Amino acid sequence: MLKFNIVKQKGLMRTGVIHTPHGDIKTPAFIGAATRASVKAITHAQMRELGSQGILANTYHLILTPGPDLIEKAGGLAEFTSWHGPTFTDSGGFQMLSLTDAKIDHDGVTFKSHINGDKIRMNPEISMQAQWKIGADIHMAFDQAIDSTDKELVRKAMIRTHNWLPRNIAEHQRLAKEAEKNGKYEQYLYAVVQGGLFEDLRRESAELMAQQPVDGYGIGSLYTTKTPETANIIKITNEIIPNDKPRHLLGMGSEPRDLFIGAMYGCDTFDCVAPTRQARNGALYTPSGRINIRNAKYREQFSPIDSSCDCYCCKNYTAAYLHHLYKVDEITGKTLASIHNEHFVVNICNNIRKSILNDTFEDYMADFMNKYYQAQTLKDRC
Repeated sequence: MLKFNIVKQKGLMRTGVIHTPHGDIKTPAFIGAATRASVKAITHAQMRELGSQGILANTYHLILTPGPDLIEKAGGLAEFTSWHGPTFTDSGGFQMLSLTDAKIDHDGVTFKSHINGDKIRMNPEISMQAQWKIGADIHMAFDQAIDSTDKELVRKAMIRTHNWLPRNIAEHQRLAKEAEKNGKYEQYLYAVVQGGLFEDLRRESAELMAQQPVDGYGIGSLYTTKTPETANIIKITNEIIPNDKPRHLLGMGSEPRDLFIGAMYGCDTFDCVAPTRQARNGALYTPSGRINIRNAKYREQFSPIDSSCDCYCCKNYTAAYLHHLYKVDEITGKTLASIHNEHFVVNICNNIRKSILNDTFEDYMADFMNKYYQAQTLKDRC
C-alpha cells in the first residue's frame, strides 16, 4: 500500500507526507497539471525551481498522442519527460465526455479522437493498462465524471463508477503482480468518489469507496467552490472515507479559495489547469487580487507584478516589461506569467501547510481572503 504519514491533524484538516517511488510529497500540495506530459508554457526544470512537488498527466490526451506504448518504451513518464519527482495520472474520463461525442455503456466508453476522428474504446481494464504503461506513481480509477444538476443523470454516473471500480482494482492488482515479477517500481491506485452536489449520493459513494482495497481517493466532479454546496460536499466526503489514506481534489484550484476550503476539510493534494490557462490570457495572481497585465496602467510600472514574490518572473522582470510582451504577443510573456501563477498556488499550499503546523491556519486564511477577494471588486481587476 502507498505510505502516507499524518504529521499533524486538527479536525479534518491535516498535514502529512505521501511517500512515492519518485520522492515524497509534503501535504497539502498543489500538483502541476501536465495534461499532455507538460505543464503549459513551463519546462519541468522551471517547475522544480518554482517549488512544485509533483505533476499530473491526463490519460485521455496521452492515449491519443504519443500513446502509452511509446511512453513505456521510453522508460515511463519520468524518463520520457525528465521529471523525476512524484507523478499522477487521471483516467481521462472527464475529457472523454467533454471533448468527444462519447457513447457510454455498462462496459465502458467509445469515443472518437478529437485529433483525427479515430474510434477508441476505453474501459476500466484498458485504462489501467494504459496508466501502467505511462508509469505514473499514482493512478485514478476509470470513472464517469459528470457536471450536471440532474440528479438522475448524476446517480447513473455514480453507479457506473461504482460498478467499474472492482474491475479497476482487479486489473491494477494483476498488473502490479506482473511489475513485481519484472522488478519494476510500484504504482498505486486511487478510487474516485462521485455524486455531484447531492449530499445523499456523495455519502453513498464515499461509504462504498471507503470499503475498497485502494491506496487513496480522488474527489471528482466538483470543479469550483463558487458553488455554495461544494464545501459541504468536500466535508462530508472526507468525514466518511478513511482518515489514514491520502485524498486528491480533482481539477480544483481555479480560485485560491478552493485550496483553503479543500485543505480545511481534509484534502491533501490538488490539481488544476487554471493557473497557467489564466496566465496565458494575461490574468495574474497577486496577494491583493487578480490583475490583467494587458491593462494600460501597467505600461509604466517599473516594479515587479508582486514585490513580495520570489518567483523567477518577479525577481527578474517588471510589470511594464511583461505588459509589453503581451502587447506584442511574445510567447516569453506567457511563460513568465505561467511561472508566476504556478508559483503563487504552490506557495499558497506551502503556507497552508506551515500554518497548520504552527496553529495559525484560520488567521492565515482570513488575512489572505480579505486581501485577495476584497480587491477583486475594485476597478481594473479581472
